[in-house]
Amino acid sequence: MVELLITMVVFVFVMAAGSQIFSGLLTQFKQQSKIAETNIEGVVGLEMLRQDLEHVGYGLPWIIPAAVSYREATGVTAANYNDCNGTAPCNPPRAVVSGNNIAFSGFTGVDYVAIKATNIALNEASQRWTTLKMAPFSAPDNPRQWTPASENLASTDRVIVISPGATDTNARRLVADGASFHTTFGNVTNSPWPPTDNLETRLVYGINSTSDPSPQRPFNRADYFVSRLDQNGSNITPQRCAQNTGVLVKAPIKQDTSGNNYDTYLPLLDCVVDMQVVYALDNDENGSFQDGVGTPPDAYSDTIAALTASQVRNRVKEVRVYILAHEGQRDQNYIYPSITIGVPAAPDPGAGLGRTFDIKTAIGDPDYQHYRWKLYTIVVKPIDLR
Repeated sequence: MVELLITMVVFVFVMAAGSQIFSGLLTQFKQQSKIAETNIEGVVGLEMLRQDLEHVGYGLPWIIPAAVSYREATGVTAANYNDCNGTAPCNPPRAVVSGNNIAFSGFTGVDYVAIKATNIALNEASQRWTTLKMAPFSAPDNPRQWTPASENLASTDRVIVISPGATDTNARRLVADGASFHTTFGNVTNSPWPPTDNLETRLVYGINSTSDPSPQRPFNRADYFVSRLDQNGSNITPQRCAQNTGVLVKAPIKQDTSGNNYDTYLPLLDCVVDMQVVYALDNDENGSFQDGVGTPPDAYSDTIAALTASQVRNRVKEVRVYILAHEGQRDQNYIYPSITIGVPAAPDPGAGLGRTFDIKTAIGDPDYQHYRWKLYTIVVKPIDLR
């Protein structure tokens, strides 16, 4: 009996020790799996943002005919980044516009980015383009067709036509039929869309398909911001995220007149608490960025609100986006070593242009300490501005 009791006691201790070890391993596995999940989200979601920033200005017209008007967004915040509100004459669209340290969707001091390009939308037509010469029209050379055939515009796709021009005064002029700036691809060989000079080759860009609303602007637009709610007002922040965090989303602006700005919210990264944007500006417009050099001197800036469409094309040489989020979920056994985080911090060239983020105040004491905070940095040199 004594031996049995001793054996049972030893067995209980062994089981207790094994259970504690197993519990620790399970907790660690859960933490690591959530961290891995966050990292995968970061790679996939932020790559979409990087690609969109790289292609800002793709397919944008530089000259809008006097009779043409277009509409962008009507919402209180989104309308701040419009270049025309439906009344001619309209300004050419700026390829990228941002709000610096604004209050939006329950966040204060965050940045907001609006990107404009024909290929920024989520539909297939917006990812396609071709070239158009004067008559005669015969496939596969005029309009040019691609291989594979899936890259070609469908006859019902809505398109815009750009005349490339030879000088800055007539470069990338939007071709229009009176006040109408778009047509279907099946109609693009009819006047006035083709060139009348055999030395000119026009560019045809897809906007959307006929199953979508009629285009209200000769380009597409998508806004990037941090939000806790989706376009319908429903919560989209995962439960594992710290309080007062949200989701970085891509929100394409609808091509319709409904007044409902955002088509959908495409979540890119969870548990985000801040986003800051900094630009490297070639202020003397000599074609290259050299910080502090030139008259006026080249410099990093956190705003381009005062720049025209032409100045955005000529001056923006680099876009730097900083996103503060946490990896994984709350870990009671982890203590984050700081109360504040520089978004960004030295030696990053954008240091001092973002902000020093107080995570203790934003998240709450002591919860902020139990999350692994990470600053994601995206550095992009736009290739389609000119």
